[in-house]
Amino acid sequence: MSSVSNSRKLGIAARVAGRVISQHARNSRSFGAVTRGVRASASHFGRVLGQLWLEVTGFVFLALAGIGVIAFFREYARYQAGRATSSRVLLAVCFAGLFGWFGVSSFWKVRKRNQDL
Repeated sequence: MSSVSNSRKLGIAARVAGRVISQHARNSRSFGAVTRGVRASASHFGRVLGQLWLEVTGFVFLALAGIGVIAFFREYARYQAGRATSSRVLLAVCFAGLFGWFGVSSFWKVRKRNQDL
């Protein structure tokens, strides 16, 4: 017959007691109320963090589009002076337009989510 160590016996007893207590807690009204409250709070914070994420990324994209607009004016002045090609001007326009679109669409998503609520 093999002997079981005391620590193993304590571990088994703790698991059994934990199961009994958790089963009792799941059936109590206060545990259910706390669980529903935590779920509601987590859902609300999740929506707020999602909205914040969209707004921050939208701002960053619009800031990058602003940098692209500045680059456009710089490259256009160089193009007029004959020191740059038209492809660099076109690249600056595409960059500014693309990141401007990303920024605006991010804010549109925030607005659409708010209207759906």
